[in-house]
Amino acid sequence: MIEEPLLENLRIRSSEKWRRFSDEILPLPVAEMDFNIAPEIKAKLHSMVENSDTGYLGPVPELGLAFANFAADRWNWKVDPNLIRIASDVGSAIVEISRVLIPTGSEILINTPIYQNFANWIREVGCKPVELAMIESIDGNSRSFQLDFDGIERAYKSGVKAHFICNPHNPIGRVFTKSELEKIANLAHQYQVLIISDEIHGPLTYRNSGAGSFHPFLSISDEARSIGIAITSASKAWNLAGLKCAQFLSQSEEINEKLKSLPDAVHFRASLFGAISAVTAFNHSRDWLDQVIKILEAKSLFLYELLKAEIPDAYLYRPEFGFLGWIDLRALSLGDDPGKRYLTEAKVAFNSGHTYGDVGKGFVRLNFGTSDAIIEEAVARMKKVSKV
Repeated sequence: MIEEPLLENLRIRSSEKWRRFSDEILPLPVAEMDFNIAPEIKAKLHSMVENSDTGYLGPVPELGLAFANFAADRWNWKVDPNLIRIASDVGSAIVEISRVLIPTGSEILINTPIYQNFANWIREVGCKPVELAMIESIDGNSRSFQLDFDGIERAYKSGVKAHFICNPHNPIGRVFTKSELEKIANLAHQYQVLIISDEIHGPLTYRNSGAGSFHPFLSISDEARSIGIAITSASKAWNLAGLKCAQFLSQSEEINEKLKSLPDAVHFRASLFGAISAVTAFNHSRDWLDQVIKILEAKSLFLYELLKAEIPDAYLYRPEFGFLGWIDLRALSLGDDPGKRYLTEAKVAFNSGHTYGDVGKGFVRLNFGTSDAIIEEAVARMKKVSKV
C-alpha cells in the first residue's frame, strides 16, 4: 500500500526539491515523486549497505537482461540485452552520444515546449538548438498539442543533423501515437537525421485514461532502428534519480559501431546503487509501479477538477502519463512568467513555462506526484493571486 506523503516528513529530505526553497515555499517544480520508494528496492539497498557493498560500478549484465524482459513484457519490444549501455543519467548520455555522433556546430531540432535541459545539452556540445513550436489543437472541451510535421520536414531539409524527441512528451503530458512516431522515423530516414529519443517517462504511461499505449521509438520500424537511439532510466518511474543510472541503446549496427568510441568512463560514472536498484525495479517492483500509475492517474483527474472548480480560467492539459501537469494561465493576465508571480506572491514554486521555449510563455509545469492535501494547498495559494 503506497501511503500519502506528509509535508512534515518531506521537509526533512535532503534532495534538491526540498532544499532549494525556504520552508515558507511549497515546492512543486522538481520532477521527483514524494512517495516512498518500492519496498523491494529499499530492502536491496539496505542489504548492500549492510554488506558494505558500496564500491565502484563494474559489469552489470543483469541490468541488460532485466530491461529487456521489462521491455518485452510491457511494450512487446524485443531488445538484445547485450546492446544495453549505461550512463549516469539521461542528460549525460545525450551529451556523450552527441559528442561522438554529431559534428560540433550542427543544428539540432527540438519540439517546444520541451524539457528545458534539451536546449542546454545541445549548447553544451557546441551545437545550436532549433526550436519548432508544436501546434495547439482543440477538440470540444479538450485541448492538446500536436507535432508540426510540415515544419519537421522543412527543418530536416534545411540540414539539421539530429532531432531530440521526448517520448512521452514532457511537459505537455502526451504519449505520441505509433502513427506519429512512424512519420518521424520515415522522414528522418529519408533525410538521414539522427533521432535521440528520451523515453524516461515511458513506464509511467496511464492504462485507463483512453491514452494510447507507449511505443518505444526503436520498436516502430526498421527505419526507426536505422537512425535512432533510445535513452531511458528507472529513475522517474521508481523515484531513483539520486542513485544515478540510465540505460541507452541503438539497434543499428552502423550506429553501434560508432558508439564503441564512447569513453569507458560513460559507464563507470554511473552508480552501483543505481544499477542494482534498476535491476530490482525492472524485475521485482512492477506491482509497485502499477499502483503508482493508478494513483497518478487519479491525482491528475483530481487536479483537473480542482482547477476547474477553483480557477476556471486555468487549463490543465490532461496528462496521459506520469506526474507532471502543464497548465495554461494565459487567460489570467499574469504575464509571460506566472511562475514568478506565484513564487513571490503565493509562496508556491512551479517550473516557469517560458523555460521550455517561447511557446511556453504564460504556462507553468506542476508536479502532482504528492499528496492530495499538498495539491489542494498549492491550488489554494494559486487562487489568491489568480484574479482576472
